[in-house]
Amino acid sequence: MDLGIIGQAAGLFAVTNIDDILILALFFSQGAGVPGSARRVVLGQYLGFAAILAVAVAAAFGATFLPASVLPYLGLLPLALGLKAAWQAWKDHRDGGPGPLEVAAVTFANGGDNIGVYVPVFATAGTGGMAVYAVVFLVLVAVWCFAGRFFATRPVVARALARWGHILLPLVLIAVGLLILVEGGAFGL
Repeated sequence: MDLGIIGQAAGLFAVTNIDDILILALFFSQGAGVPGSARRVVLGQYLGFAAILAVAVAAAFGATFLPASVLPYLGLLPLALGLKAAWQAWKDHRDGGPGPLEVAAVTFANGGDNIGVYVPVFATAGTGGMAVYAVVFLVLVAVWCFAGRFFATRPVVARALARWGHILLPLVLIAVGLLILVEGGAFGL
């Protein structure tokens, strides 16, 4: 096993997923105190990231499931989820935290740029290198989930998220959605 590839994979993961820690902390705080909520967030994160990996690996082998012109429209997912969360916050309705499919959808939509970075790296890494990248990435998803939950449970952060999380989550999701749409040039933006 080449330690250089492991280091490169860890660095690539960290650089392309730094924004996920905030989103994960918000998801974890949304379900604070609800049995099974943390498991649903972790499951959703893994489902979304597995979808990102599957698309990137397939594209590296030449099968393009999502044309590049479609990627910016993935921003509609977090935008819609953010608007839904804003509506629920306005109605003061708390549903016990996010479900795994909601987390997966946000993870996948927010990972459109990851796919664009991973494809050329995977294409040049070969099958063995891709496998190392995938394993390292999947291990680091657990680390990211731990970090998101850690931040969400720090007393100062937990108090702030308990007080403002119902506002921050919709704002962050809407901002992520709009950023993906605008940066990708969706709808001629």
